[in-house]
Amino acid sequence: MNVEIKTGIIFGGIIVTAIVFLMFLFIGLDEFTLTNQDSDTKKAPNLVGISHYLNTNNVELANKMEGKVVLYDIWTYSCINCIRTLPYITSWNEKYSEQGLLIIGIHSPEFEFEKDPQNVKIAIEKYGITYPVVMDNEMKTWKAFENNYWPRKYIADHEGNLRYDHIGEGSYQETEKIIQQLLAERSVAMGLENTSENELVVIEEFEHTLFRTPELYFGYKFAQNRNQLGSEEGYQPGKIVTYGKPSNFELNKFYPIGSWKNYEDSMELTESTGTIKVSFNAKEVNIVTKNNARLEIFLDGIPLTSEYAGSDINFQNIMNVSNPGMYNIISSETSISRIMEIKIEGKGFQAFTFTFG
Repeated sequence: MNVEIKTGIIFGGIIVTAIVFLMFLFIGLDEFTLTNQDSDTKKAPNLVGISHYLNTNNVELANKMEGKVVLYDIWTYSCINCIRTLPYITSWNEKYSEQGLLIIGIHSPEFEFEKDPQNVKIAIEKYGITYPVVMDNEMKTWKAFENNYWPRKYIADHEGNLRYDHIGEGSYQETEKIIQQLLAERSVAMGLENTSENELVVIEEFEHTLFRTPELYFGYKFAQNRNQLGSEEGYQPGKIVTYGKPSNFELNKFYPIGSWKNYEDSMELTESTGTIKVSFNAKEVNIVTKNNARLEIFLDGIPLTSEYAGSDINFQNIMNVSNPGMYNIISSETSISRIMEIKIEGKGFQAFTFTFG
């Protein structure tokens, strides 16, 4: 084989490897699933370091767990990936709770405001969560599960053995089939009639854009080792920075304009008005914020139209934010590449992250 052919094969292999790597990079861990039904499975860890119990108390929850198939959902309420899984989880709760399934939401916060039980109560009411939710504010249960991701679902059989583990969104049918299987095993072991149906919950699943803008963090600690802030002033920990208007915009970067204080997890507007611009590629754009503000949205300099308006747009191109959490700004049927401009009125407004779908 001559040198030219060898070189071509090697070069082609490098290109293929790079493409595969990029696909996994953009897809992330949304589709990673591990199933394990062997007899040597490990026990589910105890719920430790719980600061608050919602929809239950510690004694009631311990009693409920006895002999149940338990789905542990590790989530946090401002995480869009977690939010997208909730319709399935609440549907499974409604369908299987009387057949021996117990769902426990383990709320492990990403941001400081998510440690407030009142904020979490508002969220669980918003999303129709009636199953027990425990607040893992110190991340001790998170560590007991040796977890590193939001969301993550573990399912334990009626003897407390971990039998299923799924990271991220997706694989809903697979997950429900595991629930059905473990409920059937429980019925046989306990001499009960198995009333579980084979039909699966059908909900339209969100389809991600493959090559989409990654999550963009406003906090200097959260954005560490990520080149996401496009402004030449950069992150300046703990300081109030006056960010100027950029002359050009790079894809997948954001640009604050005005006076902003740099925190570990966010930026805070220190004047009555300010602006954020971001160049993105996605069909959905969300922002996690805190404190009252009025946001006016533009795409490529044109006021946001109903074609692209997200579910939290209040009127025309206006979005009012109040309770700390995630707000949906852009919702498009297909992927779009735009420069989004957010004009903000509201001193003290804090921005934590942009997420994209």
